[in-house]
Amino acid sequence: MLSFEITPIGTVRNDRTDVQHTDNWGAVRSTITIDERFGDLCLQGLEGFSHVEVLFVFDQFPAHGDHREPRPYRGRSDLPPVGVFAGRGPRRPNRIGVTCCAIESVHGRELTVVGLDAVSGTPVVDLKPTMVEFVPVNVEQPEWVSRLMSEYFQP
Repeated sequence: MLSFEITPIGTVRNDRTDVQHTDNWGAVRSTITIDERFGDLCLQGLEGFSHVEVLFVFDQFPAHGDHREPRPYRGRSDLPPVGVFAGRGPRRPNRIGVTCCAIESVHGRELTVVGLDAVSGTPVVDLKPTMVEFVPVNVEQPEWVSRLMSEYFQP
């Protein structure tokens, strides 16, 4: 099977350090510092966008080897079991996370965003400006997801 190596482009800094504190990300302000190898103009043009998709690695969670059996979401027995690709959490084969965040500011190699659900020290592997043409319409999800996620992005 093909494998590849990914080198982070930057690092997240914020005041969240507890990987077990999984809700209330809505007011979290994070600064992503891009590696100097990309130069001081690497974020130029991003200030014209309201949002950015941040791809990162859940590196502070232990790898979980067996993903064959569906498990209750977030380990909660009151939720239905789901397969590994029916959730967005850190316990996944490649531990890649992605979140669409509001851009607060862009200065040189520093991007400040609000609502990034990654703890301080998290490696960032890519940034993509959010474009209306890529945002889906008529998204559907099970009712239990709406209930579960009601506190996720609350301040």
